[in-house]
Amino acid sequence: MWGYLSLLPAFLALWGTAGVWTVFALAVENGTVNLTKGFPYISICGSYPPQSCIFSQLLNMGAAMAAWICILRYHQLRDWGVGRRPNQLILWTGLLCALGTSIVGNFQEKNQKPTHLVGAFLSFFVGILYFWLQLFFCWRMKSLPQPGAPWIGPLRLGLCSVCSILIVAMAVLHAVSLRSVSAACEWAVTMLLFALFGLFAVDFSGLHGCTISLRPCRGPGTLAASPGPLQIQLSQAV
Repeated sequence: MWGYLSLLPAFLALWGTAGVWTVFALAVENGTVNLTKGFPYISICGSYPPQSCIFSQLLNMGAAMAAWICILRYHQLRDWGVGRRPNQLILWTGLLCALGTSIVGNFQEKNQKPTHLVGAFLSFFVGILYFWLQLFFCWRMKSLPQPGAPWIGPLRLGLCSVCSILIVAMAVLHAVSLRSVSAACEWAVTMLLFALFGLFAVDFSGLHGCTISLRPCRGPGTLAASPGPLQIQLSQAV
């Protein structure tokens, strides 16, 4: 029996996929993008009202869900025995990816292009790094649990590999002004990243729930009841 936490990654994947294609449909419908002139980037579709408002809200909520998934994954890897420093490195790359997603949604390309490009870098380049780091440490630590079917690991490796190739192709094609092909690569990368986040549903399937508590910080001159570091305890499904 899968716990409710496994629904969060699956919902993020469905939310993001349905959301960006809805923004695309609205942009085509109201004529803010013209498909006869080439295939548009996602950001172009979300640069003009009214779909720009939907685009911002979509990515803000998606970023919040992604950040929560990264925090849950951090505590899960901690419980599995991944070292503190590598686990923190994984966590921070995931949080930067979530931050970049929010930046992309709030700083549209037509309004604030430099900031938008920073957000896109964090979303795509740092985002795929987040998944590569997990694959690397899962490969190094043979004792880590591998939830799900045996093909889940190779599937993740394949998705990360294709996504990395497409990210490089997207940047190169944009640099040589092949914008339509570059935009198609961007859409494919976005779908793959959503799929990689969605696969965390398999890892979270063994979690029954989580408990958030504040641990008192007991140090010299500190009151025993003072709030300390935030602790999240994951409970395994039985």
